[in-house]
Amino acid sequence: MPAYDDKGVGYKGHFTMNNDLTIGKPAKVLWRFCLPLFGSIVFQQLYNIADSLVAGKFVGENALAAVGNSYEITLVFLAFAFGCNIGSSVIIAQLFGAKRYRDMKTAVSTTFIASGALCMILMAAGIVFCRTMLGLINTPQEIMEDSSLYLRIYVWGLPFVFYYNVATGIFSALGDSKTPFWFLAASSLSNIGADILFVTAFDMGVAGVAWATFICQGASCVLALIFVFKRLRAMESEEKAPAFSLTLLKSIAKIAIPSVLQQSFISVGNILVQSVINSFGTAVMAGYSAGVKLNNLVVTSFSTLGNGVSNYTAQNIGAQKLDRVKSGYIAGTKMVLALSVPLFLLYFFAGKYLTLLFLENPTELALQTSIEYLRILSPFYIVVSAKLVADGVLRGAGRMKQFMLGTFTDLMLRAVLAILLSKTALGATGIWLAWPIGWCVSTAISLFFCNRGLLHSVAEHPAQGEEGR
Repeated sequence: MPAYDDKGVGYKGHFTMNNDLTIGKPAKVLWRFCLPLFGSIVFQQLYNIADSLVAGKFVGENALAAVGNSYEITLVFLAFAFGCNIGSSVIIAQLFGAKRYRDMKTAVSTTFIASGALCMILMAAGIVFCRTMLGLINTPQEIMEDSSLYLRIYVWGLPFVFYYNVATGIFSALGDSKTPFWFLAASSLSNIGADILFVTAFDMGVAGVAWATFICQGASCVLALIFVFKRLRAMESEEKAPAFSLTLLKSIAKIAIPSVLQQSFISVGNILVQSVINSFGTAVMAGYSAGVKLNNLVVTSFSTLGNGVSNYTAQNIGAQKLDRVKSGYIAGTKMVLALSVPLFLLYFFAGKYLTLLFLENPTELALQTSIEYLRILSPFYIVVSAKLVADGVLRGAGRMKQFMLGTFTDLMLRAVLAILLSKTALGATGIWLAWPIGWCVSTAISLFFCNRGLLHSVAEHPAQGEEGR
């Protein structure tokens, strides 16, 4: 008979950081759980920001354009890793909330097996079609070699990307957001140092930037996996968990596939937009590359907070504490709104100085492109942050059809409007205007489904959630 900690989790007698998100005041629980997630994604984005910063500062404007150009394609691969993260995280969180530890361990091993197979397929496709993909987005010839080199090295590191994302999803499902934070903090800071070392001391150019990321991501992946297996061994179940379950794989896939499609459509949409931007020349490409990295830092951070709300929702649904779902949604919305306002002010008024972190002696066009991009998008961070929390609740509850409708509306509007508006007198400015239009329409859809659909049905069964408030 295993001992139990104060969270009710079986363990073998040593310390565990698993947290039950079904206990305690929802607002306090979410802040404590989500803030390390926010910090983690900031450090995660530092990988790509560091690559662009070092390339732009120490190699040149064309190198920055090459890294930014390849980055849009790497997001397609990352979409699949992110889908594996979310799919496994939601199911594992539900099983953890229900105290079904045997099934939870099977869900973990099933995810590792399926993710590994998917990763191998994507690696083969990336290696074979690398230059083809770059050609499809109208990559200028002067940056084709650097873009191709960066992308190929990234593809060889895909196993690290996949398994690290799955590991962090497992930590989040178990209510532990601090362990991934410390891994990312250490590896991201190491990546910055390695970038500078490889580029300046070893004169490796764009290849140095790519290899630095490869090495640091690999180290963080290995450490994360070690801690995941240690954590799982500490949680005992009455029977040995099977290594694979087709039933659990189907449950994971129901969450993972829409999440992959969401991220893939985002990536495809970004690639379409990138192909339009490439037609305006390398100066606009470099300015956009700096601006989009800064924008992605914010939006991805809000997405991660939404993922935290997903884990909270999933655990409470698994524990049949349904009234806590609505309380968590309200608390999560207040949390992201509190963060979005200062970020809007920073980007709107200090966009020039943030851009100069990436570009050494930039052309006027490159600098103005980034500033304009940030000033158009940043006022709408309040809107998109509210959408991403609503999406988190829908995804945690398994309402994937509603989740996909709001997301795909945004992506389709953004891609189509970017193409159409770029052909008007607005030029590149028309491309940037597509973002807030897509965000506003899709936010309205997500809020409708969350407030009038899911939360309304939860309110009709409040008795199920009274226990453990």
